[in-house]
Amino acid sequence: MKTKERYIIDENGEKISVILDIAEFRELLEDLEELESLRAFDAAKKDAGEVVAFEQAVSEIERKRS
Repeated sequence: MKTKERYIIDENGEKISVILDIAEFRELLEDLEELESLRAFDAAKKDAGEVVAFEQAVSEIERKRS
């Protein structure tokens, strides 16, 4: 993903915020959600306890987010 970010700087010239195009922001959010799902899946695979289907794990994560 190629981003075209712009920055807001403070009186000292330090970057304090980023401005992104809304489409880029939404794409970043989707990527983060996918990464979270993959991490949950990896954690479930490492757990020696009960086996949970990937779809069920994702559903539980999404329910906890709400």
